[in-house]
Amino acid sequence: MQFKEIIGQESIKNRLIRSVEENRVSHSQLFFGPEGSGKLALAVAFAQYISCTNRTENDSCGLCLSCRKFQKLVHPDLHFAFPIFKKKANDEPVCNDFIKEWREIFIENPYFSLNNWYKKIKIENKQGVIYKKEGNEIIRKLNFKAFESEYKIMIIWLPEKMQNTSVGLLLKIIEEPPPKTLFVLVSENTDQIIKTILSRTQLIKIPKIDDSSLLQKLKSKFEVDENKLSNILHLANGNYTKALSLFEENEENKFNLEQFIALFRMCYTKEMLKIDSWVDEIASIGREKQLSFLKYSLKMIRENFILNFNKPKINYLTNEENDFSAKFSPFINNDNISEINDQINNTHFHIERNGNAKIIFFDLAVQLAILIKK
Repeated sequence: MQFKEIIGQESIKNRLIRSVEENRVSHSQLFFGPEGSGKLALAVAFAQYISCTNRTENDSCGLCLSCRKFQKLVHPDLHFAFPIFKKKANDEPVCNDFIKEWREIFIENPYFSLNNWYKKIKIENKQGVIYKKEGNEIIRKLNFKAFESEYKIMIIWLPEKMQNTSVGLLLKIIEEPPPKTLFVLVSENTDQIIKTILSRTQLIKIPKIDDSSLLQKLKSKFEVDENKLSNILHLANGNYTKALSLFEENEENKFNLEQFIALFRMCYTKEMLKIDSWVDEIASIGREKQLSFLKYSLKMIRENFILNFNKPKINYLTNEENDFSAKFSPFINNDNISEINDQINNTHFHIERNGNAKIIFFDLAVQLAILIKK
């Protein structure tokens, strides 16, 4: 991955390049920012630039043996940790068990999302985790000398998914790593990372992609009329992953919209038998899909509230979402938006912690039925 392949983010690229040129590479860094901004791609491009044997002032060469290995993610001094799952209850998996799938998905699209990754490794009713055993694996790998490059580089994607026991193992090595070792953590939610990890890393905020760079990338990849392209650019809001899903008419978004419409219609009419059936269905789809639906619901509540102010430039609704929201938005108002948001956030909190989905979603529906007519 070369810097030239990264969409936008010119100031971040320049900052990383300068840190190498001036020999100011911090041994532990945390790239954080929104989904689809290119954080993971930047981390790999940064690692490739550091390891390149013939780098230029602006980028890795892309031709040396080191760069060719990086492009396939097979360099012996490049290591990854990422969320995985136990296929059986007594399994003790490590990330190397999934490295083939990891290389495939990154090479296909380095802007993939967590949901894309879960689909790749066929997670159904489970959540991805970086297990304690992975902490031991990281320590073992980094205690070896570098094989070919000056640095050993460990990229941890979504450290917020680390088990506490895994975090405990890594605290000391992140703070005082072996010589010529670089940690790059890549996060979308720093609020879920314990403070002792944050305090041991140099924080680098990756902003959403600027519209000009994103537009240029989309034009080079898709042939589409200007009106559709402009609409997708607006809805993507600097998120390349979202832009791709809009072009592909993402099935997950369609499912979430259908469930959102069904839930709020039943809550409005207080049809408890139908709500009970809906709860049975949503409880059966698996926790990651449930969490995706709840995140989507928060977005829809926000967009419907803003729709009342007639500010189209700050609304991000597809045509299908807008058709429903035109009539639904008056029911999201100053009197209930905070409480509705709180209820959905609380539901997300309890689902994420493996609570009983039927009880949690039924309680949500009951509360929404009360709040929707405020």
